Amino acid sequence: MSFEEDDTVILHDEHSDYDGQEGTITQVMDTMFGDSTYTISFEDGQQTGVPEDSLEAVEDEE
Repeated sequence: MSFEEDDTVILHDEHSDYDGQEGTITQVMDTMFGDSTYTISFEDGQQTGVPEDSLEAVEDEE
């Protein structure tokens, strides 16, 4: 599953200060290998270079 800007996600990275937190994708960057990495904005900061497999989509509450 790929993500787009403004998608809400949960980060799963035990080495990150934001592990388990919900954030919003602010930038999508394509690597030279055809993969994407993401910049995630959180309430108190941001995490850059996040691989797709470290993210979980948050379902819209409509």
